[in-house]
Amino acid sequence: MNRHVLSGRALAALAVLALSVAPGYVAARAKTGTHTSSTHKGHASKATASQSGDPVIMTSQPGTALDKQARILNADDLASAARHHEKPLVLIGSAPLSASGKSIGLFVQVQSASLCGSAGCSTDVYLQQKGRWVKVLDSVSGPIILGPSSHGIMKDIVVDGSDRWVWKKGAYADTLVATDLPGFKTSIRRHQAAMKKSGHPVSE
Repeated sequence: MNRHVLSGRALAALAVLALSVAPGYVAARAKTGTHTSSTHKGHASKATASQSGDPVIMTSQPGTALDKQARILNADDLASAARHHEKPLVLIGSAPLSASGKSIGLFVQVQSASLCGSAGCSTDVYLQQKGRWVKVLDSVSGPIILGPSSHGIMKDIVVDGSDRWVWKKGAYADTLVATDLPGFKTSIRRHQAAMKKSGHPVSE
C-alpha cells in the first residue's frame, strides 16, 4: 500500500484552506442602520479569541415567568408571525447588566421565517426600570457577550465579536461609526443634484 507523505509547506497550505472555509471564519463587516450581521439561533454566545467576557445563553423556556413576559413585550412580532401562519420560537436569556449585578437584563429573540429573513434573527434587550421592562438595545444579530468593561453603571455589550455597545443616557449606544470615505459625500451630493435636475424625487 502506497503512503503519501505531505511536506510541512503542504500541511500549512491545507490548514489555511480549512480555516478559510470553516463556519465563523468571516471578516468583520462595517454596519450601518439596523444591525443584522449574522444568524443567532438558540445557542450560547461564544467569545472570540480577541474578546473576553460572559456569553449570554439563549434558550426556549416555555411556561416560565420570563417567557410569559417576553411574549408580552414581543406581542407585535408574535402577531405578525401568526398572520403568516407561523409558530415562532421564543428564545430568552437573562444576565446581570449592572456592574453591581443588581440590574438583570432580559434578552429576547423571536424566531420565524417571516421575522428573521436571510440575515438571521435579531435580539432585543430589556431592563426592568421602576417596575416595568424597558427596551435598552434594539434588534442586534449575532452572539452576545457581556464584556469585562463598563460605562457608567452598566457593563458593555459586545455583539458578533466586534460590535461594542456602551451605556449612554439610559440605553445602549453603538460605538461603530461608518467610515467616511474620501469624496463619498461629494459623490452623493453630485448624484442628488443630477437627480433633482432630471426631475426625479430625492430623499435628503
